[in-house]
Amino acid sequence: MAGHSQFKNIMYRKGAQDAKRAKVFSKLGREITVAARLGGIDPDMNHALRAAILAAKAANMPKDNIERAIKKSSGEDGSTYEEVRYEGYGPGGVAVIVEALTDNRNRTASEVRAAFTKFGGALGETGSVSFQFQRVGLIHFATAVASADDMLAGAVDAGAMDVSSDDDGHEVICDPDDLNTVRDALEAKFGDPEAARLDWKPQNTVPVDEEKAESLFKLFDVLDDSDDVQRIAANYEIDDAVMERLSA
Repeated sequence: MAGHSQFKNIMYRKGAQDAKRAKVFSKLGREITVAARLGGIDPDMNHALRAAILAAKAANMPKDNIERAIKKSSGEDGSTYEEVRYEGYGPGGVAVIVEALTDNRNRTASEVRAAFTKFGGALGETGSVSFQFQRVGLIHFATAVASADDMLAGAVDAGAMDVSSDDDGHEVICDPDDLNTVRDALEAKFGDPEAARLDWKPQNTVPVDEEKAESLFKLFDVLDDSDDVQRIAANYEIDDAVMERLSA
């Protein structure tokens, strides 16, 4: 098994996210609140809530923050948010999917469109780039939980489609309908994953040079600054040496 690492695509932003911890916690809290409101406050019965809590724990979000986010679901705070997806092309012709939770579609659309325009991209209609991606279940484990061979064996037994292991961790890809089953099987064997969610896996990648990559990453950073944007997927491919220089 081998494949493109969507989780790795956003790892370069980890330092920036750590520097904006309060904003990260706010986004994670919003996701927890919405998931709890839609599916109930019991994570054992609400897979979306369980995944959101796992992500919050992986980001070292305090337990009190998580509990407050769940409690908000019983009030008005989580009732007006809706999931929205934006699609477009970034610098270098890279296909970009932006997932958001918003209480004001006009505000969020304006922010996303402005970011694309500022960095030489263009926002398109829903469906304009998503055909270049495959909807998958993604489960990510820390490197230390298992060897690459043990993770591969466990993933195969659990019914996964693809596994990629490197210094950033183990990324397991499965059919979206199998996400909960595969996650539960791997969790029983290796413990809690760092992430378990639906994601977008590029079916092909677009090579990007250093200049375009720098603009692309600036686009991602501006999108990240929006309280509404939850997740970004893109089909770029960058040389490792270029990535190291940009990440320094």
